[in-house]
Amino acid sequence: MSGDWQHGLFGCFDNLGICIISYFVPCYTFGKNAEAIGESCLTCGIMYIIPIANIVAALKIRGKIREQKGIPGSTINDLLLICCCTLCALVQEAQEVQAPGGMAMARE
Repeated sequence: MSGDWQHGLFGCFDNLGICIISYFVPCYTFGKNAEAIGESCLTCGIMYIIPIANIVAALKIRGKIREQKGIPGSTINDLLLICCCTLCALVQEAQEVQAPGGMAMARE
């Protein structure tokens, strides 16, 4: 499977619910993104609030999403997006794992 992101980096408002939740509780969205690709929701959610560890965790999760969906990119590009457009990148990832035909986010 090869392609591109289902939603652009600035497509935050394509799903207003994800956008609002990510703005107020980004660690929740990050944990759910991690859970959708087989990582621990709780561990990743906690890692997201710890400085430096949050960048490492975000790189790992974004890289795994790209790998599983066959999306081209690089770790350097991911780092720049995560550092400069943190919430936009987070929402883009959430929309990707929830996209039809994509990995469905588990609901509790």
